Amino acid sequence: MGKIAINIATGSLQQKEMIVGIDLGTTNSLVAIIHPQDRNPQVIKEVMGNSLVPSVLHFDKSGEPIVGDEALKYLLTDPQQTIFSVKRLIGKSYNDIRERSNFFTYKIFDDQTERLVKIQVGDKFYSPVELSSFILKELKSRAEHILKTPVTKAVITVPAYFNDAQRQATRDAGKLAGLDVLRILNEPTAASLAYGLGLNKNETKTIAVYDLGGGTFDISILRISDGIFEVLSTNGDTYLGGDDFDDAIVKFWKEKIELEKSALKFSENNKQEFRLKAEAAKRHLSLHHEFISNVDGYLIKISKSEFENLGSPLVNKTILCCANALKDAEISITEIDEVIMVGGSTRIPLVKQTVGQFFNKKVNDTLNPDEVVALGAAVQADILAGNNKDFLLLDITPLSLGIETMGGLMDVLIPRNSKIPIRTSRQYTTQKDGQMGIVISVFQGERDLVKDNRKLAEFKLSNIPAMPAGLPKIEISFLIDADGILNVKAKELRSGVTQQIEVKPQYGLTDKEVEKMLLDSIEHATEDIQTRALVEVQTEAKQLLDVTKTFIEKNKTHLLNEEIIASEKIMEQLEILIKSGNKDEIHAAIEQLNEQSRPYAERFMNEAIGKAMKGKQV
Repeated sequence: MGKIAINIATGSLQQKEMIVGIDLGTTNSLVAIIHPQDRNPQVIKEVMGNSLVPSVLHFDKSGEPIVGDEALKYLLTDPQQTIFSVKRLIGKSYNDIRERSNFFTYKIFDDQTERLVKIQVGDKFYSPVELSSFILKELKSRAEHILKTPVTKAVITVPAYFNDAQRQATRDAGKLAGLDVLRILNEPTAASLAYGLGLNKNETKTIAVYDLGGGTFDISILRISDGIFEVLSTNGDTYLGGDDFDDAIVKFWKEKIELEKSALKFSENNKQEFRLKAEAAKRHLSLHHEFISNVDGYLIKISKSEFENLGSPLVNKTILCCANALKDAEISITEIDEVIMVGGSTRIPLVKQTVGQFFNKKVNDTLNPDEVVALGAAVQADILAGNNKDFLLLDITPLSLGIETMGGLMDVLIPRNSKIPIRTSRQYTTQKDGQMGIVISVFQGERDLVKDNRKLAEFKLSNIPAMPAGLPKIEISFLIDADGILNVKAKELRSGVTQQIEVKPQYGLTDKEVEKMLLDSIEHATEDIQTRALVEVQTEAKQLLDVTKTFIEKNKTHLLNEEIIASEKIMEQLEILIKSGNKDEIHAAIEQLNEQSRPYAERFMNEAIGKAMKGKQV
């Protein structure tokens, strides 16, 4: 791997194209570039001057997705076919979101496991990766239309707290949208870059990035030294944002109307109108002392002081998160050099004032808070393009590195364009009861199936103590040192059994071969993701069949004959579909088997708990 020339890192494939910065947000998304003439970052706007694209999708009767403002209209009229806040689901299992599942008006497929969530729309099942790719496709297409230039390379931002799975899922969404994702960038880092922080190699600063969006709140404490951004701590609330201020105003109006015993009835029709008026009131009160309007002929009003009374508890919640972030970072308020404001809701004067008081300094909000993250992503994209001569990103991985998982899939541990040296690890487990060995195959490349990538090495981790499937914890670690040597280590954490191997990943690869591998991955992205989705659901179905068969075999005496017959019928159908069905058909059969087995599995569990508790005092 060694020193990789910058043209491989960013693609010497570039033909009069721009590398864009993308802020893929929970509520809104947008694209930014560095203007070729004045070299300043700017967001891409339509003729009407709107840069924000709502992160909302609506599936029409033909199953085609509409993205953005057009889709927003269907949030109330067709909620089951309209997907919002998909960013909350990316890289998450159903168990992660179970307690908040009523927040979503569309159907999230619950298979009672730790597998990643699927969203059901009609008779189709989508992953958050596919849904995010539709939003990114729309952003790509708008950017190409406005710039009159092909857009194939991007830097995409994510929250600082996103884990490996969420970052990889964001990368996959970009690839599926036809984008070569050069870097996944932390949102607070992007905001800092937009303000020019970190561009001076000699400065050392500690920064607080306060990000209050439409539906989420994040606070990140960063340390910037020698152009390197280190996230010291993150905190926040993924269900607190501008929408909560709107809801507080609506509640305030409703209580007033009820007190006055008005004849006005709250219906589905005027609920949306109240919400829109509340949003208008919130904006109006940033500049004025009173908001007056009407709904269905009824007068509604709210003063600035009334709004601030309603908003104070919400702002105080964010301040508590700020205090916790400082505590986790083990620094005091006096050590913070700069407070940067991100997200549309930071325009509220009460927010700016309270945050300034807490950190005891004037907050920095000179850039548009809706745009600041995208602008920073554009700055990073410009550095990767080699246009900012102060930054030479030579030591990077030219291709992704990973291992083979079930069904011949490539699981990426180190994405391409990662700075080296780098260390990362991920945990895996066994698929069969009593399995005492596992083969680790190391691959390099950008395709979803290992057969389309380049095999670098293979070794076996033996002598794993015999345990039931899923119980062993096998940690695979990848370390690339400053010389570009990859060291792969496998360790069974319960027993301490260890094996490792050293590899030179780029040995024998020419620049042209690297470029071809990159082009192939973009060209075949759609079929690759479809194949991955099919293999994953086939694997899921096989595992469910094994578990259900074993359960029925062991507990036949506790089950009704009709329960066994009905389950076996569905299982036969599922076995046929594994061989010949498509992704959605297999998902539907899995859901059917889960529905069929859930009552008796729950009954058996309750009986077991009852026996265990017998004679014990609680």
